[in-house]
Amino acid sequence: MSGRLLRLVCTATVAAHAVLAAVPAAAVPEPRDPGSRSMAELLTDLQRLYRQAEQATEVYNGTEERLRDQRSVVRRLDADLTRARLDLHDSRGAAGRLARQQYQSTSDISPYVKLLLARDPRRALDQGHVIGQLARERARTVDVLTGGERRADELARKARSALDRQLALAHRQRTARDEVRRRLDAVEKMLASLSAEQLTALATFERSGIARAQRRFMASGALSGVRRPTPQGDRAVRYAVRQLGKPYEWGAEGPRSFDCSGLTSQAWEAAGTPIPRTSQEQWARLKRIPLRSLRPGDLVVYFREATHVALYLGDGMVVQAPRPGARVKVSPIAANPILGAVRPDPTARPLSRYIAPRLPAGAMTGSHEGYASTTPPPRPS
Repeated sequence: MSGRLLRLVCTATVAAHAVLAAVPAAAVPEPRDPGSRSMAELLTDLQRLYRQAEQATEVYNGTEERLRDQRSVVRRLDADLTRARLDLHDSRGAAGRLARQQYQSTSDISPYVKLLLARDPRRALDQGHVIGQLARERARTVDVLTGGERRADELARKARSALDRQLALAHRQRTARDEVRRRLDAVEKMLASLSAEQLTALATFERSGIARAQRRFMASGALSGVRRPTPQGDRAVRYAVRQLGKPYEWGAEGPRSFDCSGLTSQAWEAAGTPIPRTSQEQWARLKRIPLRSLRPGDLVVYFREATHVALYLGDGMVVQAPRPGARVKVSPIAANPILGAVRPDPTARPLSRYIAPRLPAGAMTGSHEGYASTTPPPRPS
């Protein structure tokens, strides 16, 4: 495709938010011949395909996070098992030494008879005390040895089970990765079917549609007043602003590229408040807040399935990693259909004074959703 066409592709996005908010993705029919569809239908198809790709990406991200955690569990259990086996080896050595000592000092005469026959009863009593100590030491050694064997067996069982789970997660990760690729290939196929005139019309449709959606949202009173961020929220905002212009890449958490939840999770990690990795988990586990309470640093979650997330900048704008082929940018909050908002630091107090970070030139350049890309989907190993 020509450079001009590529630029048009990179500005194409999706409208028809109300239709998609009410109709499940699976219920939308497969795309028909592009020449027979209206602009709204074309946009709806592109949005459906990209939403499916983004949903697959978040499944991949969640599996990747669980796999990372499971690898840590396997490493910890392997280390525990190694220590347990070393302890067991030491216990068996101690048991062997005691067995040899017992064999070398074996006598048919009991300590009580030895006491009666002894010329020096006091010394015999002392010897009996030593014999008792040795007996108790033998008992303790046997207990340690038995407990060590049980612990080593239990750790070996847990290590095998943890490894099996790791292998299952690795298989699930590969399946999710292949699904992302399949969904992105569908986007590419859809775009390849469009003419230059259709792409131009889509770009115009996008600009006017998002502008209308933003005007309606701001006029609705959903946002009320100017609010200051917390110290953590300020750090998260400034981190996100520093990433402007970096490319979107599914599954990426920086520092060179990001996907949507990779950007928000890393922004709050940099702020000193770790949050879940995926947009669904951010929506499920962080404190939900009304939109009228939004303050810079809060997260705005989009689509009914919570498959997209952005970081609130203030003044009705967000910082987001929009989609493959696009770059981290500033967008109107209403560029996507809003599900709700969450707050990573609900108990923190806002700053008494706040100066928003200066945005670089071109911070809003490019598509807000941009469900179009002629860049082949990445092929990570």
